[in-house]
Amino acid sequence: MTTPSSSSAASAGRTALDAPLDRLPDDIDLRLVVADMDGTLLDGEGRVPPRLESVVVRMRRHGVIFAPASGRQLANLRATLGAAITDSPIIAENGTIVIQGGDELYRQTVTRVEAATAVRVTRTLREHGADVGAVVATRDRAYIDRTDKRFVDQCARYYEELETVDDVLELALDDVLKIAVYTFGDAEFECHRPLSTAVPDVQTVVSGAHWVDMMTRTASKGRALKAVQERLGISAAQTAVFGDYLNDAELYDHAELSFAVANAHPAILARARCTAPANTEDGVLRTIEMLLNRLRR
Repeated sequence: MTTPSSSSAASAGRTALDAPLDRLPDDIDLRLVVADMDGTLLDGEGRVPPRLESVVVRMRRHGVIFAPASGRQLANLRATLGAAITDSPIIAENGTIVIQGGDELYRQTVTRVEAATAVRVTRTLREHGADVGAVVATRDRAYIDRTDKRFVDQCARYYEELETVDDVLELALDDVLKIAVYTFGDAEFECHRPLSTAVPDVQTVVSGAHWVDMMTRTASKGRALKAVQERLGISAAQTAVFGDYLNDAELYDHAELSFAVANAHPAILARARCTAPANTEDGVLRTIEMLLNRLRR
């Protein structure tokens, strides 16, 4: 992942957390905080910050809701974040589904034909030398048919409910939220263009250094966030978002309190109103605490 230097961030006109936050009001009306996971909330080793639960408890005392917005599976987010997202809206699978408690707020799926085409194109890329594999993601389970340990281990980091099958194309392919493609190379430069060109009817989004998500064109983290806001009666002015990569871009269309972590992709640094410290420096939680200190009394 590209990490912009502090000088490049400064030249882009972004506000550092340790500088006066003159772009933000002194009395903030905050009701919802939405954070990406990998590269944003989680540390450099993919671990949950130890202080997360205590910060979320403080947020709840002030009536502020915490919600993850991730390319990860719903079951994985619940297992990873635990009590921190009890009763929270959960934006999973790159914005293709939103669940709060037992209620489904939003879901976007691809057709059987689109899912099958995406899998076949991924196989073709592998036949031509790309070190890639496809994950077929449904609401409650994900499926793979590439079985080598190094690939399975990468998928298992993000998919708690993961099943290996002989051939994913033999599945019914009903209710497929997305096809996630993992490459051991560079997703943005090696996979995005050939996949998006070969399967033009779906949206192909770079969601990390090694991941590309293929989903319906009407799905995004931003649209999922809008569905959450409408359900809860929360405005963009009352929403803070944190992100680091290209699949986070549309979140910034629905939040006036917008932050990119310092290690974010340059395009995300350009979209955000302010820059938070890097994920390796507990940037999200430090910034949330700053926002809580400036809440409207």
